[in-house]
Amino acid sequence: MPVRLFKPLLSGAQLRERLIACLGAAIGIALTALLGALLVQGAALPLIVAPLGASAVLVFAVPASPLAQPWPVIGGNTLSALVGVAVYRLVPDAAIAAGLAAGAAILTMSLLRCLHPPGGAAALTAVIGGPTVHAAGFGFALLPVALNSVTLVAAGLLFHRVTRRSYPHRAAAPIAAGLHAADIDAALADLHESFDIAPEDLDALLTRAEWHAARRRAGPPPPRR
Repeated sequence: MPVRLFKPLLSGAQLRERLIACLGAAIGIALTALLGALLVQGAALPLIVAPLGASAVLVFAVPASPLAQPWPVIGGNTLSALVGVAVYRLVPDAAIAAGLAAGAAILTMSLLRCLHPPGGAAALTAVIGGPTVHAAGFGFALLPVALNSVTLVAAGLLFHRVTRRSYPHRAAAPIAAGLHAADIDAALADLHESFDIAPEDLDALLTRAEWHAARRRAGPPPPRR
C-alpha cells in the first residue's frame, strides 16, 4: 500500500501535536465520564453519550477549527439533542424520524452559528437511543448531553492553557500584503465549497504565504561589508 496514504490529512499535523491531542482527549473524556457518573447516579441514563467521542477529536486534535469552539460544542450537541427529542415525539416512523432529526439539527446549528458534526449524532441518539432515552424526554438534552459538553469544553480550556495552545481559538493577525478579505471571499465563492477554517485564519495564512513568496522572489539579502 502506498506510503502516501498514511501521510497526515491536516496541514501542520506533526507527531508531537498528535500525541498531545491523544493525551488531551483521553483526559477530557475520562473527566467527562467521571463527572457524569457522579451526577447521573441512580438514573438509567448513560453517564456519557457517544457523540462526545467525536467532540473530543475536534476539541483536542483540531482546536483551531470553527467546529471545535466552545459554543458549537455545547450549543451544537444540546440543541441537536432537543431537536431529536422533538422529532421523535412528532414522527412515529423511526427511519423517517432519524432522517428528519439529522437534517433539522444541521439547519438549527447553522442558523444559530453552532455547527458541530457530533450534533447530528446527538440528534440521532435522541431518536434511536431506546426506552431509557425516550423516557427522559427533553431532559436528555440537559443530562447527560449538555453536562457532558460543558465538562469536555472546560477540560479543553484547561488542557490547552497548560499546553500553551489557543482555545478558544484566536486568529493570528495578518501581515501587510496584496490580498484583501474581499479577494478571499470572491475566491471561496468561485470554488462553491465550504472549508473547515475560519475566514480570519485563511486571511492570515494566505497573506503570510504571499509575504514569504515575495521574500523568496527577492532573493537573499546582499552580504554585509
